[in-house]
Amino acid sequence: MASTFIRSAAVVAAVAATLGLTACVDPYYYNRGYDNRGYPPPAPVSQAPVYDNGGAYAEYGRVANIETFSTENGRRPSGAGAIIGAVLGAVVGNQIGHGGGRALATGVGAVGGAVAGNQIEGNQRGGGYTTTYRISVQLDNGGYRAFDVPSPGDLRQGDRVRVVGNQLQRV
Repeated sequence: MASTFIRSAAVVAAVAATLGLTACVDPYYYNRGYDNRGYPPPAPVSQAPVYDNGGAYAEYGRVANIETFSTENGRRPSGAGAIIGAVLGAVVGNQIGHGGGRALATGVGAVGGAVAGNQIEGNQRGGGYTTTYRISVQLDNGGYRAFDVPSPGDLRQGDRVRVVGNQLQRV
């Protein structure tokens, strides 16, 4: 009973404090940039034409190095190919021989089918590694930036480049 009363009192106090603070806000404070009640219009900053380059400025430099490295695709086989291959290999192996030979052939067929099925699934899913190129650029201002790209295109070491945001452009 007492905890319910304390919770209710805390909620009422919080609501009262919020309403009290919002009453102190000047309603014209937020509208000064949108209405001109007694304020002159803003003066233009510059008469020069403005070119939009996506909010980024351009930097210039030279390609210092291009190196390759491999990254894993992350597409690993799910195991379904191995299971299907094991079942098919066991069925085929069971057709061979009699007695103990049949059991051995079934086991070998299951293992061989699992390995083959896993390999086939991995090839179809594109599993494995991808080659990525890291292009290192020495900027004119002394900075150094590196870009990881799937292909370097026609860029070579020593080429002059322009960097806009995260994009490289040959100059």
